[in-house]
Amino acid sequence: MSEVTLVNKIALGLIPGVGDITVRKLVSYTGSVEALLGESYRSLVHIPGIGETLAASIANKQFLALAEAEAEYVQKHNIKVHFYLDDDYPFRLRQCDDSPVTFYFLGNADLNSSHILSVVGTRNATQHGREVCQKIIADLSLHFPSLIIVSGLAYGIDITAHKAAIANNLKTIGVLGHGLKTVYPSEHGNVARSMVNCGGLLTDFPSSEPPDRNNFIKRNRIIAGISDATLIVESGIKGGALITADIATSYNRDIMAVPGRVDDEWSSGCNALIKCSKAALVENAGDIEYLLDWKPLKLSEPVQKVLFAEMTENEKKVFEVLKMNGDMTVDQMAATLSLPVHKLSVTLLQMELSGLITPCPGSVYRVRG
Repeated sequence: MSEVTLVNKIALGLIPGVGDITVRKLVSYTGSVEALLGESYRSLVHIPGIGETLAASIANKQFLALAEAEAEYVQKHNIKVHFYLDDDYPFRLRQCDDSPVTFYFLGNADLNSSHILSVVGTRNATQHGREVCQKIIADLSLHFPSLIIVSGLAYGIDITAHKAAIANNLKTIGVLGHGLKTVYPSEHGNVARSMVNCGGLLTDFPSSEPPDRNNFIKRNRIIAGISDATLIVESGIKGGALITADIATSYNRDIMAVPGRVDDEWSSGCNALIKCSKAALVENAGDIEYLLDWKPLKLSEPVQKVLFAEMTENEKKVFEVLKMNGDMTVDQMAATLSLPVHKLSVTLLQMELSGLITPCPGSVYRVRG
């Protein structure tokens, strides 16, 4: 099969109404990507299982203009386009029938890394849930420094997992429900930009695609498929995390869940998965290593926190005031330090990513113990 052009790779993912499974079948039937895109309506309509609507979508070729514009954008911004027939397409996704025919990646992570773990959960994460998530990822980083953490950049457990990975010098990938011109939610923009240099952002939507509820459901198949296993830290009885678990189960991937109290709304989903034997019970990083039969390459010492002398002046001030006063809100710190909130917020984010402080509900921060 001849090499597929960048425009044609992108075009296959832009045909209206044609899903990833159908595209694969059509390419196989016609013999090549070029043959499929060059077929006439008269020929397409006679392909088994292809009706008049799909045949018309492929034959009118309007999506090719969109593909050309997208190709210009990805080349300009150094975005990697992964195509299902390419040799470097992630091998874990290749095993999934409905994985994206084409997806876009901005970052530096190895998508075929030896250890990849998806960590998902509720947007309404409790302080306990965040602390458990941080502890598990921190402990895993000691034995698996090349581990990649995958999540969805959403509020709650997702953003906690991304930040914990960065704080422990792990790479982390955010799978988006929109194109790369957007970061949603916008409050996570600074973290997303940091991830480009220590992991990446991944999506199967073209750059201008806006956030949409159905897009976030669709992207869950990538979160489930690109990793060795999925860990659910907190979840209600319904929600995106449980959808991801169902998809991962269909891929024969391991599902793990952190248990919670029987009357805790945001642990009910995890407890139900464990109760029905759909997920293995996980209390710590050791459980994950055992369940996945991961063998540490080497034992490493905990990463030493940033020394006081290496902090910026503003970071030193924040660290000292939190050590002296305990938990404080952003407004309290800004007033105490006479710092504008916008400058303080940047400092707090950098300190959080460095593992010096930890956020609590209500815009409260504390020194990380």
